Amino acid sequence: MPERDFIARHLVPLATAPAARGLADDAAVWAPPLGRDLVFTHDVLACGIHYLAGDPPSDIAWKLLAVNLSDLAAMGATPAGVLLGLGMSAAEDAAWRETFTRGLGRALAAFDVALWGGDTVSGLDRAVLGLTAIGHVAPGGALSRRGACIGDAIWVSGTIGDAGIGLTMARGTIPAAKPLLDRFRRPMPRLALGQALVGVATACMDVSDGLLIDADRLGRASRARLDIDVAAVPVADGPWTTGLDDRLARVTAGDDYELLFTTPADADVPALAARARTPVTRIGTVVAGAGVRALCDGRDVTPDRLGWEHG
Repeated sequence: MPERDFIARHLVPLATAPAARGLADDAAVWAPPLGRDLVFTHDVLACGIHYLAGDPPSDIAWKLLAVNLSDLAAMGATPAGVLLGLGMSAAEDAAWRETFTRGLGRALAAFDVALWGGDTVSGLDRAVLGLTAIGHVAPGGALSRRGACIGDAIWVSGTIGDAGIGLTMARGTIPAAKPLLDRFRRPMPRLALGQALVGVATACMDVSDGLLIDADRLGRASRARLDIDVAAVPVADGPWTTGLDDRLARVTAGDDYELLFTTPADADVPALAARARTPVTRIGTVVAGAGVRALCDGRDVTPDRLGWEHG
């Protein structure tokens, strides 16, 4: 299908916001809310790296949107619109593209986000899918990785390591369970929690490459150390969490897209999280030093490999 036909048939019906201008122009035109700071993010999903070739195209579309919205959540931003970049191979045939765009439409509706524009290209060896998300936040209110203070409490939302198990299931290594497959294929950005944390959290980021490696990044950005009790990290029940090695596997797995954040020790985080309808768990304390340390019964059990890192 020629590019113009694909855009006209599948993408134009999704681009109903005025900013998109019916995808008839070279760029979107958006009037942002008065007095708000704008927040931009861009993530790429590559076939064979961020998703498997056999994953449902509708789930790939969901994940492409969700991982970018998770970055906005980590900044406390409200999403507004997205720009789509689809680099596709021969494997993404007409049926794949139709299913992908239907899934994208459902995801845009679920998160109340508008498609504003983008670009497509074919002929790649394998698909590389990009998306830019634009959001907004109160002036000076954007959350940052840099503000954690010694004595702060460390918190994480949801459960950790589920997507890593879901990936193993998707590969057929262990029997599949839909809730865990969904954690890998259809992550849920914690937008309501991120917005609720504005003015409360001292530092925040999303967990994309593994809890420990992302905690290390937050700690180094804040010039402090995050001491994390691995026994306190929330995990889903199941036979795959039976001991310390299993726990360490969970905290070094990626694709969780939960929020990792710090607050003053006396902050009423459970009440805030309840209003955002998001479970949270305290998992440690910020101390002097740099990076991250994983503890179990007071022992340092920090593994050599903290999580996923390209290259």
